[in-house]
Order: sequence, then C-alpha cells, then structure tokens
Amino acid sequence: MNSSATPLKMMIVDDSNIMRRRIERSQQIDRLEVVGSASNGREAVDLFQRTSPDVVTMDLTMPEMDGIECVAQLVKINPDVLILVISALADKATAVEAIERGANGFLCKPFTDRQLNYALEELLSEV
Repeated sequence: MNSSATPLKMMIVDDSNIMRRRIERSQQIDRLEVVGSASNGREAVDLFQRTSPDVVTMDLTMPEMDGIECVAQLVKINPDVLILVISALADKATAVEAIERGANGFLCKPFTDRQLNYALEELLSEV
C-alpha cells in the first residue's frame, strides 16, 4: 500500500542546532518531508504526538531525556515508526540498547551526506 510516491514525514532530534540543520539539508530523499525538529527527548515526544512522523533521526546524548529513553517512548506511541539513531557514541552496547528499545538503524557521527542518505534509504526499504 505504501508506494514510493507516498510522502513520509520525518522528524529530526538532536541537541545541536547545527546538526539538525545539517541533517535536514543533507537528506536528499524526495519522499521524506521534514515536519519538525526537537532539541531533546521531551520536546521530541511532544512534537511526535502533534506531527505523527513516519521516520525519526535520533541523537542519543541530550538534556532532559536521552535518546534511548526517547526511542522507547516514541515506539510506545507508534510501534511502526522508523528510527535512525545518529550518534557519536559508537560503542556497540549503546547501539544495541537503542535497537532493543525499538530503533531500526544506527549511523555514527561524523558522517557524510552519502552515508546519511544510504542509512535513510536502508530504513525506508523496510516500509
């Protein structure tokens, strides 16, 4: 039912404004439309409930509510959401925990535009 022409809503979550803007600028997937961005997990949960995005990029280290907890909250609200964790925390245990909580993919910072788009394409191949 979900054809490649169907636009998907994307939310960007990162405590760095520079990183949020970079992800928004770098992603080149036509069917992804950025509907909002949040600077911490608490903001992200609130925005998620208002905008119902299909795809979320998630930083892990943030104030107020970290990415791991936020992933768990978002998945509770919508089990079908696709979450790509984008973090400098490259240790395997953190990535595994994020995936166990419901994230669908992991991308390490720093990343190239090509790596970001590849990771998003991989994520979207699941829909």
